[in-house]
Amino acid sequence: MPATRPRMMSHRLVLSVAIFAVAALLAPGAAGYPWQDCSDDQFAAGSKYLANINLLAASLPKNASASPDLFATAEAGAAPDKVWALALCRGDANATSCLSCLAQAFRDLPNVCDYSKVATMYYDSCTLHYSNASRDPAPVAARTYRYWESTNVTSEQAQFNSLVARLVNATADYAAYNSTRRYASGEADFNREFPKIYSWAQCTPDLTSSQCRQCLAKNMVLLPQLFVDSTGARALQVSCSFRYQTYSFFDGPVMVRLPAPSPSTQAPAPAPAPVAVPTGLTPATASTQGRKYSVPSMVLIILLPVVAAINLVACFFFWRRKRPLAKTKQSDPSYFADEEDNGSVDSMLIDISTLRVATWDFADSNKLGDGGFGAVYKGILPDGDEIAVKRLSKSSTQGVEELKNELSLVAKLRHKNLVTLLGVCLEQQERLLVYEFVPNRSLDLFLFADAKKHVELDWEKRYKIINGIARGLQYLHEDSQLRVVHRDLKASNILLDKEMNPKISDFGIARLFGQDQTHGITKHVVGTYGYMAPEYVMRGNYSVKSDSFSFGVMVLEIVTGRKNNDYNNSEKSQDLLNVIWDHWMATTVLDMMDPCMNTSFSESGLLRCIHIGLLCVQENPADRPLMSSVVMMLGSDTVPLSAPSKPAFYAKKSSDNFGIAST
Repeated sequence: MPATRPRMMSHRLVLSVAIFAVAALLAPGAAGYPWQDCSDDQFAAGSKYLANINLLAASLPKNASASPDLFATAEAGAAPDKVWALALCRGDANATSCLSCLAQAFRDLPNVCDYSKVATMYYDSCTLHYSNASRDPAPVAARTYRYWESTNVTSEQAQFNSLVARLVNATADYAAYNSTRRYASGEADFNREFPKIYSWAQCTPDLTSSQCRQCLAKNMVLLPQLFVDSTGARALQVSCSFRYQTYSFFDGPVMVRLPAPSPSTQAPAPAPAPVAVPTGLTPATASTQGRKYSVPSMVLIILLPVVAAINLVACFFFWRRKRPLAKTKQSDPSYFADEEDNGSVDSMLIDISTLRVATWDFADSNKLGDGGFGAVYKGILPDGDEIAVKRLSKSSTQGVEELKNELSLVAKLRHKNLVTLLGVCLEQQERLLVYEFVPNRSLDLFLFADAKKHVELDWEKRYKIINGIARGLQYLHEDSQLRVVHRDLKASNILLDKEMNPKISDFGIARLFGQDQTHGITKHVVGTYGYMAPEYVMRGNYSVKSDSFSFGVMVLEIVTGRKNNDYNNSEKSQDLLNVIWDHWMATTVLDMMDPCMNTSFSESGLLRCIHIGLLCVQENPADRPLMSSVVMMLGSDTVPLSAPSKPAFYAKKSSDNFGIAST
């Protein structure tokens, strides 16, 4: 049975492949671009650490992009909240692209590595690292990525591996000894199948020549361990990185060129003694005199026995045919392009047999819940990881297009407060979505369905949930490379992890906006009555402000413990929003507070949340705050709040009048 993640797939090969091959498949997959490392050492919420990160974000990208080396370091604050940061752009980047990349990294990294004191983000064209250490960053293990853009090298494997090793070594030499920027690009001729092999190596310019070469050498030890027969690979580290591919991936001139290997080099030769790298090499020596680069002994380890190579190739083909999740994706700028959506869906396919075993063939005992779309089941993968499988019923209102929409969107979004999508299955007339398992299930169960769980929601947990939802929405609306309007925010679509952190889920009807787009219009209004903004219900207009309205409804539900729909479906003339408004105007709004919080709550904090909720449900979308403003309002008592206007009024539910498809 196939596994469902890259590291799981390595477990499947361990019995049939040599240790070096298993290690090769343990490298993290490249589908998680941009890649990050997050420490477990965290700073406290509300501390000055994040404020100091933001201070560095205002200056460090500009300083690095203006530097001749495209490199800068800086620090802000004092212990214990002092932050030291390093910013480096690839040597072929220009100032504009460098500034843009680092600014994006500062927007993404605090969200992806939430509260981590030590964090690193790797993009194709830049690296950002910050920590609470002094100027010299603590050693960070290299993140390694392996590619199979082609089926494999076949008839000339030994020559290919040897040439890759020579080229990577030569490029590393040039970066260390011939470039003050500690950057080099390389190119080598090969054969008809792969006419060229390209390479890149770079260190931070603050390293000496010998420090740079030693750093790269430590990473290049991974070549025989992880990258045998691979048509592309990279090892990323804060201080130094290298990469090679069988296609061009950098701009600017080529600094190192190697000729094609001669036929006589096809067979591996005995390993020579290690050769010391000369320290006095000049650019003229490398580029005009055609330096002959020595091949250290570790390079020749790559030239494995023919039998082992055949074994690896056979297992590789078996794995490529059977792997169920996350086919490695090359990390080029088109990763977020719309035309890759279908490819993204295909890359996340998982076998039905894997999910049947994981869920005990969708046993009722594993069912987590039912909905209009179908049922959700808990599953356990062979490595012990828990998953949630959303099984769409044949009568589900979420069709194939909505399913593909959810896949193509969620697979590209990365935030602590968004649920992680792992894969999809479209076999045997099934439509299955596979998510990370979130043990506390959905917010509506705590608020409205389970009396025992309801009393567990003290004020601290409720405030944490409100703040987490706001931060997830801020990421969707303003901070991600995509700009997403969810359109179906409601308590049942907020999942709670074991720490009661909220995770926004269900992106089946979400819409992607361009960076300059402010709103959209649809004739097909879908969503959940009671959470949809009035302009969306009546005219089909949706925007980030319609999500703000839904957020405001949830805030008022969380604070009161009452469901807005209960008012809409009753004989009462007012909905929950207007009932709260009447109490607000009469200064008796605390009477609407959930009685479960009588023993412990912050009166000022609760009033502030109600105030923010009322601002979000105002009838005029222009009056509703952006989620970045909401996050600021929630995070500080000193941020002033404007006076809210009367909420939009909902008539009694009538799907026929509004064309509503409730989900």
